[in-house]
Amino acid sequence: MTTPKCAHQGRPPLILSTWSFAPVGADAAFPLLASGGDALDAAIGAVTVIEDDPTIHSVGVGGLPDAEGRVSLDACVMENPDRCGAVCNVQRHANPAAIARRVMDTTIHVTLAGDEADSFATREGFVERTLLTPEAQKEWQTWRHNPANINREKYRGWLPPMNVEEMDNKIGAPGGVFAGDGPDASHDTVGVLTLDMHGKIAGACSTSGMAFKVPGRVGDSPIIGQGLYVDQTAGAACATGTGELITGVCGSFLVVELMRRGATPLDAVRETLQRIIDRFTLLEEHQVAMLALTPSGDWASAAIRPGFHHVVTTVEGSMVEDPHAVLQPA
Repeated sequence: MTTPKCAHQGRPPLILSTWSFAPVGADAAFPLLASGGDALDAAIGAVTVIEDDPTIHSVGVGGLPDAEGRVSLDACVMENPDRCGAVCNVQRHANPAAIARRVMDTTIHVTLAGDEADSFATREGFVERTLLTPEAQKEWQTWRHNPANINREKYRGWLPPMNVEEMDNKIGAPGGVFAGDGPDASHDTVGVLTLDMHGKIAGACSTSGMAFKVPGRVGDSPIIGQGLYVDQTAGAACATGTGELITGVCGSFLVVELMRRGATPLDAVRETLQRIIDRFTLLEEHQVAMLALTPSGDWASAAIRPGFHHVVTTVEGSMVEDPHAVLQPA
């Protein structure tokens, strides 16, 4: 694939999102940006709509559960190194991105986790909700009985390995079926980067994590610098895919630092993905894709393998597009 040095030059207002399901959130949030609204408000607004959509099985309500049948949610938000917040392993509330923003705005901390994060959300007025939908529960029961029965094409890229014989007696669901924790499956995290009319950039990242994961597993999505990083002086980046790979190179932070040193968004995401390729033994299930945005509106996306799509939302509407670069197209 031939790509230009600057993949795209945009102008505010602008929303960039991961995966083809993103227009449902971006279209809802864009009028706020178009009317002069705040970049972070728009990013969280877009993610919240996606979190509330039960048909999206990797984020929010309807997300596939862990090996014990419990849905747990992670998210972070950011607009600067001194303005970021995150929550991990939220199980009683549907909107972890908004809760992460409340952590940022009302506490001296960056990250809250587990039951204490849920308790914080309740104290802050967030309504407790049931996250496990009948469809997600049915999928979990199918997987629990025999992972080979799962429609792997439907959930391609974010399920654990299927070889039951090799998974016997390992950590995971009852009966010795392995939950697939570790760098061997990716998932469709939603990452949103925004540029408002005032030239401010912001980002939000939310996920229900790897399907049927070992309970307690936390990937890259809620970790500042891994699933998301934003600095008004250098740019913003978000990541999706196999969280353990992104974590290993502090992916989003690396992209922003490369842009700070003069790299274009496209060169920055390509170099970061190449770092992953060089430093990990990639399995067939592995995928990582990234978005990068500068304060001036230059942006790009790239992925290790085919299959990823980004969404760009402007005054002309939302467009689902292929990434500007695929490092391993075959």
